[in-house]
Amino acid sequence: MKYTNIPKTDIKVSKICLGTMTWGNQNTEAEGHAQLDYALEHGVNFIDTAEMYPVPASPETQGITSKVIGTWLQKTGNRDKVVLASKIVGRPSDYTAHIRTTGWNADSIKEAINNELKRLQTDYIDLYQLHWPERETNTFGTRDYKHNPNDSWTDNFNEVLQVLEGQIKEGKIRQVGMSNEKAWGAMRFLEESKKHSLPRMKTIQNAYSLINRGFEGDLAEVSMREHVGLLAYSPMAFGVLSGKYIKGTAAENARLKLFPRFGRYSSEQSTEATKRYLKIAEDNKMTLAQMSLAFVNQQPFVTSNIIGATNLEQLKENIGSAAITLSDEVLKQINDVHELIPNPAT
Repeated sequence: MKYTNIPKTDIKVSKICLGTMTWGNQNTEAEGHAQLDYALEHGVNFIDTAEMYPVPASPETQGITSKVIGTWLQKTGNRDKVVLASKIVGRPSDYTAHIRTTGWNADSIKEAINNELKRLQTDYIDLYQLHWPERETNTFGTRDYKHNPNDSWTDNFNEVLQVLEGQIKEGKIRQVGMSNEKAWGAMRFLEESKKHSLPRMKTIQNAYSLINRGFEGDLAEVSMREHVGLLAYSPMAFGVLSGKYIKGTAAENARLKLFPRFGRYSSEQSTEATKRYLKIAEDNKMTLAQMSLAFVNQQPFVTSNIIGATNLEQLKENIGSAAITLSDEVLKQINDVHELIPNPAT
């Protein structure tokens, strides 16, 4: 396993982060515990969850994922061996109304952290992230920004950072990060922290994969110049970049079979790009999954690559990608496809 530090901290994390959002929905508690055991045994010390998990979010399952992690920590006593990351939901919506509708006010942030600490059965969270912006912006399948002058959101970057600072001082969280954020929001957070000596966003958790390289447009520059590390999620594009949907080998409990509404990685262009990437991988004696993950691992702005698996075989293959380095020739072939079919998924 390879390791790096969360930027501007002494927190060492594995290049592969164990994503957990299927636990409690597609995976049982026992399966979650088995994945945690295997990951830790193979050098993965970084675990990511969220108060809304598992996905799809529902009132019946909300928080189960973190409870699975909590029972594993209680059973094994491994808290000091892992780095825990979690998230608070963003803008109130029908999707998360069962969690809260108040947004990021002081009481809701404190409540969210306290509830998550109970679920995780721990005294502190190493990295606490804002799951997505409260303002209206282009996230989740919307390629371009369309301004809404009637958006009711008011600038609260400073207030949010002040509340998070209080939670850091109380020892409940150690560092803070963003998720599904854009360049403007990222820079506003950084501006407020610098101007008012408030906690600095250390990471940004955004989607990034062979068929969604939108992060490279402007956020990569923010990441490199401002030292904000990308925690890349959906590096396998909901399993599309395993090639199993093209080959017709997807299991009946595969994510896109169970939840076809998560189809943003399955457009005609995405499928065509995936076919071309599959050929490159096979021509170079790799699986598409290995090549897809190795590509993400090698990007200079990536702090950690969040992988998720529904079985141990997938987990083994995904973790194994940390040992693969793509050659310049393979990278050129990948970039040739990217030039022809840039960012077919958003």
